[in-house]
Amino acid sequence: MKLQDKFKELHKKNRALLAVNFYNFETLSAILRAAASLQQPIILQTTKRTIEYLGLEVTTSLARAATQQYGVEAWLHLDHAQDIDLIKRALDAGYDSVMIDASEQPIEENRKLSRQVVEMARPYGANVEAELGYIAKLGQSKEEVAFTQPGEAKTFVEATGIDALAVAIGSAHGFYDREPELDIDLLANIHKATPAALVLHGGSGIPDKQIQEAVQNGIRKINLATEVKNGFMNTLREELPKSDEIDLRKVFPPAIAHVEQLLKNKIEMLNQA
Repeated sequence: MKLQDKFKELHKKNRALLAVNFYNFETLSAILRAAASLQQPIILQTTKRTIEYLGLEVTTSLARAATQQYGVEAWLHLDHAQDIDLIKRALDAGYDSVMIDASEQPIEENRKLSRQVVEMARPYGANVEAELGYIAKLGQSKEEVAFTQPGEAKTFVEATGIDALAVAIGSAHGFYDREPELDIDLLANIHKATPAALVLHGGSGIPDKQIQEAVQNGIRKINLATEVKNGFMNTLREELPKSDEIDLRKVFPPAIAHVEQLLKNKIEMLNQA
């Protein structure tokens, strides 16, 4: 099933998918173990930096082979791509979904680039996600506010033909300085204005209740990255001083298990929305 078709199925059920970034085999394994243990579908996400680290062919092949090994329904998604060439390479490599992030460009340029990617992805049958509004990235100010507006979302989706839209409703990437407050009323109005699958970026650190309310009001994809990296590394920091073990196959499993449990909790929470 194509991801865009899965979103339509989720729309009918008022449900959402967890979309989790992986960085190596260990984090990929943790994601797929969590999904397999609960028999739930999952979106596997990579960024430009992960592709630079692993290589595009290794990233794609690793995700495909691991997905088959764990017997999980999963889709491979390129997150926050700003390079049209990288998007084309990812599509050629077999990615199921790509995101063109031109949200920091003037609206007309964002619309133009998003439309270009939609046309590029059509022969591949791939899902296309874009972003509208200001969702603070790592290192950017979380004080700036530029929420997605329903009317703008409607015209943007109609003009570009995108399948999924990342909306700015109060979330941010990275760690939060204080508890975020999602604008659920705004989200509900955006959901009424457009049939596009709505995406919540910056899912790490948002209280469960708010995420569940977001799902009930149109969010179909929740991105998670920071909690995965933080949990994995903190577990390693706790475990490494306990022994002189140098066998990586014995060093990594506690961190893998931590992330697996984290994600199982997240998936179960979404299923209760």
